[in-house]
Amino acid sequence: MTYPHFVRIDRETRGGGRHFVVHTHDPRFTAEFAAGNGPAGKAEKGVLKRVCVPNSWAGDYSRYAHWLTRAQEFFEAASTEPPTRR
Repeated sequence: MTYPHFVRIDRETRGGGRHFVVHTHDPRFTAEFAAGNGPAGKAEKGVLKRVCVPNSWAGDYSRYAHWLTRAQEFFEAASTEPPTRR
């Protein structure tokens, strides 16, 4: 499956890493996921920690639920790929 409008950003902090998925086209949003390691180092399903959305989303969250689902799928797919440094 391709995810042309999603970007994953990983930040290293003292308390561990922070993982963000940004949707770059309308509707624009940022989702933060908590990542854990399952047995034998296999990645678990990302748990949604926080969503930053524009004010226009107020009261219409169900309309964008499929975008958040796609963001989570992208996060999981990107977790299985080796990281690239630029």
